[in-house]
Parts: sequence; structure tokens; C-alpha cells
Amino acid sequence: MPRKQKDGKFKLKTHKATSKRFRLSGSGVLLRTKGGKSHLRRRTSKRTKALFSEMVVVQGESIIKRVRRLAPNMDK
Repeated sequence: MPRKQKDGKFKLKTHKATSKRFRLSGSGVLLRTKGGKSHLRRRTSKRTKALFSEMVVVQGESIIKRVRRLAPNMDK
């Protein structure tokens, strides 16, 4: 049985790497994870390693605009 044709609309697909790297807070502020958490951390102090787990507020309107375009369903 052939599939029914859509009426010109298309699905917006989420860029998965963007959705894994960024989060939206409850108040709508865009947060990002810190880099450098994966390897070569043996000589790093425990305090520095603990600071890696914190999320940071994203600065810059152009980056925020790009993330919202790549992950349109993030705020839902």
C-alpha cells in the first residue's frame, strides 16, 4: 500500500551533538558543558576536576541563535 502524501510540511530534525552539549535552564537560559573532561586528567587536581562538572551560561547572541536553530525542540 503506498504511503499517503504529506501536504508540503516537513519534520524539523534535531542536531544530536548540539542537544547533548547544551541544556536549557528552567528560566530559559542556555547552558553548556565544559570541555576537557574525557582523558589526560591524572595530574589535574581534584578541585579542578570537580569544577568540570558545572554547567556554564552561554555568552554571545550568535551562538545562542545557532543552537536554537540546530535544536529547535530543545525548549519543549
